[in-house]
Amino acid sequence: MLRHYVWSLSLAGSCAIAVSVLTGADGSARFANPSQRYYDLSDITPANVSKLAIAWTYHTGDFSGGRGPTPKGPVPGFQTQPVMADGTLYLSTPSSIVVAVDGDTGRERWRFDPQGTRARRCYEPHRGVALWTGSNEGNSTPPRIVFSGTCDGRLIALDARTGSPVRQFGENGAIDLRPGVGAQADEAYAMTSPPAIWHELVIVGALVPEEVSRGPAGDVRAFDVHTGREVWRFHTVPRPGEVGHDTWPDAGWQRRTGVNVWSSMSVDEARGLVFLPIGSPSYDFYGADRAGDDLFGSSLVALDAKTGRRVWHFQVVHHDLWDYDPPAQPVLVDIRRGDRVIPAIVQVTKMGLVFVLDRTTGEPVFGVDERPVPASDVPGEQTSKTQPFPRKPAPLVRHDPITAGDLDRLTPRSTAECEALFASVQSGGAFTPPGLKLTLWFPGTLGGATWSGAAADPVTGRLYVNTNEIGAVGRMAPQPAGPDVPLAPGSEEKPTTYRRTSPAGAYARFWDRDELPCQRPPWGRLHAIDLATGDIAWQVPLGDAPALAARGITGTGTSNLGGAISTAGGVVFIGGANDAQFRAFDAQTGRELWKAPLPASGHATPFAYRSRGGRQMIVIAAGGGGKFSHAISDAVVAFALRQ
Repeated sequence: MLRHYVWSLSLAGSCAIAVSVLTGADGSARFANPSQRYYDLSDITPANVSKLAIAWTYHTGDFSGGRGPTPKGPVPGFQTQPVMADGTLYLSTPSSIVVAVDGDTGRERWRFDPQGTRARRCYEPHRGVALWTGSNEGNSTPPRIVFSGTCDGRLIALDARTGSPVRQFGENGAIDLRPGVGAQADEAYAMTSPPAIWHELVIVGALVPEEVSRGPAGDVRAFDVHTGREVWRFHTVPRPGEVGHDTWPDAGWQRRTGVNVWSSMSVDEARGLVFLPIGSPSYDFYGADRAGDDLFGSSLVALDAKTGRRVWHFQVVHHDLWDYDPPAQPVLVDIRRGDRVIPAIVQVTKMGLVFVLDRTTGEPVFGVDERPVPASDVPGEQTSKTQPFPRKPAPLVRHDPITAGDLDRLTPRSTAECEALFASVQSGGAFTPPGLKLTLWFPGTLGGATWSGAAADPVTGRLYVNTNEIGAVGRMAPQPAGPDVPLAPGSEEKPTTYRRTSPAGAYARFWDRDELPCQRPPWGRLHAIDLATGDIAWQVPLGDAPALAARGITGTGTSNLGGAISTAGGVVFIGGANDAQFRAFDAQTGRELWKAPLPASGHATPFAYRSRGGRQMIVIAAGGGGKFSHAISDAVVAFALRQ
């Protein structure tokens, strides 16, 4: 059986490449490596960042302002990160609307609503769009195309100048992605992260069901940017004869859902590689019907961008039972170690582990050990005996079980609630599987790093990543015999299904009624890692719990979603904390330099650019919503130094 990483060939001609961001005079971001979230802008520094002020605010109208209905139930997070060209910002909303905004003024230039006047609309957290820039010589393709996915499973192509559909792409500017992966009418299938662009290809993943075992495939596909014709596809669950197929039981792979790229991919332009952070197999917490390592579930996979052929893979979790799939876009960075330059790729994880690999081979830079982990007591479950742990960097979050002495004592009510909850569980650490009895494990699915990922400074060689310290609580309860969705015709496999549950629901957390974690703070942190050595340079609390801050209790850190960016001015910006504040930190020391209130929590990654007027701007979507925030807004806020 294959183990956690397998290499094939290295591409010829591999050499160190530039990893900077180039910004044109018009403000257009011309990225050599957008995965780094580094901006070569130095006007804003630790010395003057306190002079930042709001330059403009734009309202999308998605949930307020009269331009769009509000969905029933919780509002999805507003998670978009803009992209830019010719002074125009392009962004998306939770109802898949695409908007073009003037970067100097915040004035709307155009908007496209792919759901039109539908009475019944879908909503999902949407993380942005991709921009293709090419030549229109010899064809009618616009020179710039905005590609965006929709919550109902379409890929749309828009003329970046006008917002009009590119009619020759697919069918009148759109491809229905659902039929190609076997998505049935009642099955969820959406595209909520930006596609990857490589030359004349647009490469897409998707959001698929997590609550059932069988459903639409998570295959990754590449389409011609001009016509929408499918060029290649990669089977994320290997078919017979393909590498990795032997890591699945007979019939266990058939119509298996999950194993999808729901986050963002990264592209190494020079090497022609596209990197896929692939999600866990479904159902997330039960695997008796998929005994084995389940490739390419919870893996980082490198493909030849031209053909879709696998070059190498590295599995970060074997036989995932925790929803510990790699949630974030991989970061491409060149690491200098003495006279040697290593073309590296960095994958942050929900486990708080940071895997640093050679991106040409998949070989770990600092080494990886297979360590024993706890076994499951759920009948039929076959947990992996070991899991991979990088030797460096050290885990960014707690891996040890909580003890009674670790409980938070900040308020009497919280203390009482947390003591009662702790007394009801079996306490476990990383890779403790949810058992037949109520189990607590750290980190939970909202622990460690999240979809917002990391930023890297190619000059200093530092990686900046925010994490949560939140445990999960649950047990596995037997359900009626038989699979949750029928298997392939003729299959004899009929396992008893167990599902995660608890007195507080399927996704209970180790926190009190105010959603304050039950262990001692910090509950959220921002970290800086020296990628040359693998050492942690600094760690600081990120945010304050508003209810505690009102009582003068600060420095606790708080739940956070939404990533950081780094700038040449030596400032790291982040708005992810669940306290509706936008913050700046000294990149060298981690000292908080500045903060400003937002209309709602900025559960998105900021974007930096130079305006046509010459000002360095920092913009962030501040909509709240989603898993943590109860305050809701539709605001995009831009900051600049006061003139």
